Amino acid sequence: MKIVIDGFGGDNAPDEVLKGAALAIKDLGLEIAVTGDVELLKKRMAELEIPEKGIELIAAEGVITTEDNPRSILKANAGTSMGVALNVLSRCEADAFISAGSTAALVLGGTMIEKRIKGVKRTALVPLMPAAGGVKYAVIDGGANLDCRADMLLQFAILGSCFMETTMGVENPRVGLLNIGTEDEKGRELEHEAKALIEQARLNFLGYVEAREAPLGAVDVLVTDGFTGNVFLKACEGMGVLMKDSLKQVFFANLKTKIGAALVKKQLGGVMRHLDYKEIGGSPLLGTAKPVFKAHGASDAKAFFGAFRQAKIFVENNAIAKMTEAIARVAPEEVAKDE
Repeated sequence: MKIVIDGFGGDNAPDEVLKGAALAIKDLGLEIAVTGDVELLKKRMAELEIPEKGIELIAAEGVITTEDNPRSILKANAGTSMGVALNVLSRCEADAFISAGSTAALVLGGTMIEKRIKGVKRTALVPLMPAAGGVKYAVIDGGANLDCRADMLLQFAILGSCFMETTMGVENPRVGLLNIGTEDEKGRELEHEAKALIEQARLNFLGYVEAREAPLGAVDVLVTDGFTGNVFLKACEGMGVLMKDSLKQVFFANLKTKIGAALVKKQLGGVMRHLDYKEIGGSPLLGTAKPVFKAHGASDAKAFFGAFRQAKIFVENNAIAKMTEAIARVAPEEVAKDE
């Protein structure tokens, strides 16, 4: 399996990209193509003592930034490290694509260059979040679409359910619709219409779910629009940082607490790993016709390795084919429009 990665996307590129690629080649048996300034990539590989075996370097010029117009990925910035990598995937010269670069450019490029699954109205980001019991749940949409219609939320529910089943191994995933209450009258017209549609789909749908219930393990898939989803994610991330900092303050306050920390070091490590985004590494852009993954902008080698692992599982389990079948069952008229 070959995966192409944007060699200069993210805060720690290209060094952490290259180190993550080396780990993926060694531990996952992947072939990796890295796009960007080839001479600089070769220099950094030599200085980092990263072997060339398994790594293909593909020439690209410049980087698309968060300040650039996302649409420029289609023309003006098509030759950048992200643009070239997306086109490598589009030409079927790789099985999946990863970037820690501009989210807006990745969403637009992934949708316009790689195209959508037939019948899919909008692609959506699906980050994984930690929940009680050491499990993960998916939030969809995590920020790709600020304004959504009810039929889009229906498709998000289908795509998210397929993702959790095929890639995360969750049997019959529990799907919940994020709302300000569980009563039927609560929420906006968007939630009311979406609930009625999702109830008709062949999903394990639980109905409305409040935000506080998701981290406690109430659902496997949390469905919402991209604006609400992104706000929810950022709030959860902030609480995660607060929790970790608070634990450090408690356990390192004095000698007695330090001894206590030593006694529960293994258990604390498990909690920290569960809260660490690096363990997952990447979130797929669901709805694209080919595998597109977004890594965290601050990714290090460990996080990039996690993204490679996620992409490998996604491809091996034919996730896109199963999503295509699921969308066709629920929205055959939309598929027919795309024929």
